[in-house]
This record gives sequence, C-alpha cells and structure tokens, in this order.
Amino acid sequence: MNWSWKSPTWSYPAGELEWPEVRDPVVLGLLLFASIFVVYLFVLKPQRRSSLLVDGVRTPPGPPGYPLIGNLFDIPPTQSWLQLKAWADQYGPLYRLRLGRRDHVVISTEKIANDLLRERGNQYSSREQTVMAAELLSKHLRPLLLPYNDRWRRARKLMHRLTMPSSAASYEPAQSLEAKRLLYSLLRTPTAYERIFEQYSGGLIFRIGYGKAIITGEEKQLQRIINVNHNLERIASPGIYLVDTIPALKYLPALMAPFKREARRLHAEELSLFRELLNDVQVKVSEGRFEPCFAQIFLTERDKFPLTDDEGAYALGTLFEAGTGTTAAVMMSFCLAMTLYPEWQKPLWEEVDRVCGDRLPEFSDIPELPSVRAAIKEVLRWRPVTAGGVPHLLTQDDVYDGLFLKAGTVVHANQWAIHREPSLYPDPERFNPERWLRPEYPTYRAPLSRFPSLQNFSSFGFGRRICPGMNVAERSLFLLTARIMWACEFSKRKDNIGNDIEVPSYDYTSGFNTQPRPFQFDLKARSEKRQQLVDEAWRHAEATDPLRVPGSLI
Repeated sequence: MNWSWKSPTWSYPAGELEWPEVRDPVVLGLLLFASIFVVYLFVLKPQRRSSLLVDGVRTPPGPPGYPLIGNLFDIPPTQSWLQLKAWADQYGPLYRLRLGRRDHVVISTEKIANDLLRERGNQYSSREQTVMAAELLSKHLRPLLLPYNDRWRRARKLMHRLTMPSSAASYEPAQSLEAKRLLYSLLRTPTAYERIFEQYSGGLIFRIGYGKAIITGEEKQLQRIINVNHNLERIASPGIYLVDTIPALKYLPALMAPFKREARRLHAEELSLFRELLNDVQVKVSEGRFEPCFAQIFLTERDKFPLTDDEGAYALGTLFEAGTGTTAAVMMSFCLAMTLYPEWQKPLWEEVDRVCGDRLPEFSDIPELPSVRAAIKEVLRWRPVTAGGVPHLLTQDDVYDGLFLKAGTVVHANQWAIHREPSLYPDPERFNPERWLRPEYPTYRAPLSRFPSLQNFSSFGFGRRICPGMNVAERSLFLLTARIMWACEFSKRKDNIGNDIEVPSYDYTSGFNTQPRPFQFDLKARSEKRQQLVDEAWRHAEATDPLRVPGSLI
C-alpha cells in the first residue's frame, strides 16, 4: 500500500470543481464546524491511561512531529515506504508516528511482523474504518476494508473456499490457456508488455471468477472493473480527503459535502457492476449452461455461506481487485530484473531446457524448477508490490518488548524495510535468486523440490489478513516465469549509435500496488523453433477454448 500523506484537501475529479471564495456561507460553515471539532478533539476530549503503562514500559520511539498534526507533513506524498525505511534505520524496527490524534506504528522486521500480526492475530487483524473508502464508498461491504468482525469472517470463508489449495489446482487449465495467450502476444509486441500482463490478469480472473472469456482486453465490463480498482486506490490513499482527517464532517448534509456526492455515485457504479456480474452467472446457472467459476460456486453452495447477494458480490469483486494488479506488477518487475541482471537468464534457460526440452513448461514441472521459483520469489522481495504494506488495526492495548501499543493504533508492516533486513537478506539491494537456493544464505530451505515457495511469504501479508488469492497467484507466477524463460531472451535496447539505453533500477509508481514505470528493453524468441511452438500452442488453445468454441456452455 502507498502509505503516503498529502496536505488534507477536498478531492474532486479534475476540472469539475474549484475552491469557492471564503465568503461562501458553506465554506464558512465548514470552517466553523471544523474549528469546534478540532478544539474538542485536541483540547477538551480526555485521554485515558492504560493499566499496561507500568514501570519499565514505554511508548515506542519515533520522529517528534508537530503540535496537533503530529507527523502528518513529515511523510512524503509518494513512495513513503522509502522514508519509513529511513526512520527504521534511525529509530529501530518498531517505531511510532502520530497523525493527528491517531497513533501509527511501523514494523520493519519479519520477526516483529510475525510476532504481532500472526501470533497475536486476535488483536491485530482489524482495519481502520476510514470514512471515504470503508464507509461511504464501500458501505462496509468490501472485505479488504472490513474490521475483524462477523461479516469479514463470513466473506473470508467464501474466499477461502474459492482459493484454497485444492480449489486453486482446479484453475490450472485456465491459467495455462491465458499464459499461452500471453506468451504469444509478448513475442509479437513486447513493447505492449504492460497491457499484455494486465490482460493476462484480467482474463484469468474473469474466466475463473465469472466464466467469461476476455478476447480483446477492451470489453466494457473489464474496463469498468479496472476503473473500480483505480477509484479504490485513489480514494483509499491517506490524506486525500479532509473527512478522513476530521471524521465528524461526514455528518454534514450532502449539499455541503461534495465528497459524499462523489462517494454515493462511485458506490452505485461499483455495486451495479458487481451485481451485474453475479446476475449474469445466476442466469446461466438457472438455465443449466454454466462453466464452473467463483460466482457459480457461491450461487450453488449458498447454504454454506450466509452472505447476502451484495455481500457475496463484493467478496467476488474483491478477489478480482486482489488478482488484477498484483500478478501483472510482479511480472513487469521480473522483466526489469532480467534486463538489469541478464546474467541470470543463462541458469534459468539451462534449468527449463533440462526439464522441459522442446515443449512448453507445465504445472507438473514446477517441483523440478527451483531456480524459476527462486527468481520470482526474489522479484517479490526485491521489488514488493505492496511496498508499504496494508495497514492493520490494533483492537486492544498491548505491550511488545517493553513498548506500549495503544488500542486503536494503526499498524504498518513496511514490506520495503522487511525485505531489506540485513540479517535475513545480505546485500539486499542486489537481485540475487541464489539467496533462496544455496545453504550459506539464511533464507535457504530444503528440499529444493518444495522450496522456495511463496506460501506465507511476507509479500502476501501477515496473519489472518494474508492475501486470500495467494495459492492462485503462486501458480500463475511460477508458470509464467517458466514459460517466458523457456521461450524468450531479454536484452537492453540500443540507441541510434548502438549504445545500451540505460534502465533505471527504481522508477516506480505510487499507490496500493506499485509497479515500474514504462521502460525500454528488447525481447525476442530464443529460436525460431521456440517461436513456432508458442504459435502452435496458442492456436490450439484458442481453437479448443471451452468459453469460445461453438456449442460451448457459455
């Protein structure tokens, strides 16, 4: 997550609204309301003292901040995880920030993250209920943002049923088909790598989620759900909306609160889409012409999942939100790694050639491809997608290693720092898959037929809030990496006089999910024979696609 704070403002779509003049009675009313609230919040409202604050227990260290606002303006507006890592180097692996009245603590080692978020999951598994994202936009329906309550548990039960290892294995045919399409497209138009990776992710989730085939990547429903994802990332970014800093503003009438009108419109759009996707499958189920998919399982096993239609629709939509951006972002970073560290291509080529010969790698080959698994796991460590982590909320006062952590504290596991812990990851800035393959590294585990794996890897989060789609994502990443290295060769692009065009090592976007900004590289087939085999594999997959051939169920 991009845990970046900006100066609190009203946020409107570009060009639609401007600040009214200060003489506007609405603005004057807002200022008066906010002033009264701030005086109450910071001056009159009493602070309780915990019984856990005894001799020898202290609050965590951290940067000093300013009166009333704390560290609000100390945090950079983009790539805040870099500053959080710098503070960890200064204040230690567990330190405190203060944003208004709210305490935040930042975790910078895997051990502390596991001790708190995993081992004490009953205390550390909730979410801060932000007004805009959780309440007004999502209406407390989006599992990602739900507190640790019964509704979340019911939604999580459904998501577990859909993505547990035995279920995830059943999606391998869809993953294999979409991976063949990706390989075919990537070898023809490598400059369109971003769109191709995103189409893989969207195509796979539509296929296994709703039994729909994505043909062009321009389908209206796909574009609508991508827009829903973008809106969520924007709205949930801290500091964008004044109401998230002063929650009492939510009680203003909509006429005086443009943010409420915006949230109402966007909620209606996403709820309409999620209902439409679920209803499309409901029609096919009632007619007996459905393909197994997430939505079909929910609809035909309703007695096992006590969710309303809207709760179920949001749970399915959340799985799409989780799956579309992350896999694509990881594979973009993999392309970057192969461009910056081309020496790693040879051992990967040798491994896939030894195991697969002149045929495409399959899921059954994965246990024999430890270098492939190590390479993609190292990408996740080296360039984490949710670099700042997704925040948890502490629900009870706690003490850890002599440090007092107050109930209501927002807890951030900063993946950027966790993945650069020197005791676990020597020379952390270097892309080095060997750290997962050789016994002299602390991260090595045997046997190599099983490890390295992505199971419970910190990139997917911690404890009870770990990414529910981990099992599906692991299979996608391993298969895509194996097939790309079987078929492709990466190199730096040349300029007009034959010199390498340098590629920046870290020029990444900000947001919940972060990915490399567009960069230049060359990609070609390793041989004409491999190119021919890729073409044949995709033509056969396309011709036999159960969602597209005449007489198919969908």
